[in-house]
Amino acid sequence: MNRRHRRQEAGFTLIEMMVVIVIIGILTTVVVLNVLPDVDKAAITRTRADIATLETALTSYKADTMQFPTTSQGLAALKTAPTDMAQPDRYRPGGYVQRLPNDPWGHAYQYASPGQHGPFDVWSMGPDGQTGPGGEADDIGNWNL
Repeated sequence: MNRRHRRQEAGFTLIEMMVVIVIIGILTTVVVLNVLPDVDKAAITRTRADIATLETALTSYKADTMQFPTTSQGLAALKTAPTDMAQPDRYRPGGYVQRLPNDPWGHAYQYASPGQHGPFDVWSMGPDGQTGPGGEADDIGNWNL
């Protein structure tokens, strides 16, 4: 009888282990399906906030220097004064942004002046990292905030 009693306490059966693994798999699937859409929404929200911040900095830049940075000067002009400025003394000491952020997908924000949608365009190429023919479908720009 003692031998029989020890055998019953020996551990989990294969069936019990499989049931636990299946339950963990189901819970993981439910969590992943509920969390992933929120991650995408958060990335888009952050992108829109970054673009709005860059727009404000560009507007301040124009108020001080009387023009937007050129496309070739790019967004870097918000951090350090371009070397080819007509009136460098009008540039705000310390620049207009502390740092130039990358979009949530790790790409630099794009800039064009004049823009296709206004005096300037600031945009993220979105998750695919591409712009241009067909690639602009997921682009997020200051024209579609």
